[in-house]
Amino acid sequence: MFRGSLDTIILKMLNNNSEMYGYEISQEVKKLSDGAFEIKEGALYPALHRLEAKGLLETESRSIGNRIRKYYRLSPKGNKESKTQISEMQEFLQQMNSFLKLKPS
Repeated sequence: MFRGSLDTIILKMLNNNSEMYGYEISQEVKKLSDGAFEIKEGALYPALHRLEAKGLLETESRSIGNRIRKYYRLSPKGNKESKTQISEMQEFLQQMNSFLKLKPS
């Protein structure tokens, strides 16, 4: 995964779903990418905490059986930022695609 893309991926996942817990995010990314992207816990949870600290995510802890599960959802600020980051990533990918199709002169 390219550096800096993890935050955008998390924001996109939460943009598509009203709320998700960490493991659910990692499994959905893996499923949607046919296994090409695998987000490790050591990268996912620091990113979630960073996005929460920036005010982009809101959380709610729920007791599920004997476990406490922390659910993440976009804050109003996060909703706006997710749209910005997704748009910027789409533009970047289009530019990279154009660049990679160039033939040397």
